[in-house]
Amino acid sequence: MLSKLRQRAKDERGFTLIELLVVILIIGILAAIAIPSFLNQKTKAYDASAKELARTAETTAETIATDNGGSYSTLTQASLNSYEATIQTTSGGGNAWISAAGPGSSSANTYYVVATANNTGDVFEIERTASGNIYRFCAASGTSGFPYTTGAVTTNTAYTGTTGGCVNGSW
Repeated sequence: MLSKLRQRAKDERGFTLIELLVVILIIGILAAIAIPSFLNQKTKAYDASAKELARTAETTAETIATDNGGSYSTLTQASLNSYEATIQTTSGGGNAWISAAGPGSSSANTYYVVATANNTGDVFEIERTASGNIYRFCAASGTSGFPYTTGAVTTNTAYTGTTGGCVNGSW
């Protein structure tokens, strides 16, 4: 009986060092492919949060205009927050925030809202023209000349970015 156990132990050999190294190499290659893909998902989530906040601010701006006879002249970050308490107007808490908002300078029938994504710093802007057209602009963090906070609603799509949900300055 003991000799059978010894024979069985001799026949059961483990993996060679080469086989183990090949398996570790394959796992390393798969990890190198998968990890950047997961990291990109976090960026997309931060940008999606900012887009959602900008869209909420847009709806709230329309509510403010309805209460003011169609005028956006009272639109500010504070007024957005007073109408909708979930709209964050300062950075903090790991959330996106409205970094700028106001009536357009060309008429009381225009406005802009700018949301900034947490961690990435990417900005997403919604502008309304006097004719009622809605434009969406975006840019990666640190892009010069953005956001367009002078209040002159524009259809200029010169802002460009390729991160997160921003493609060629639009979203």
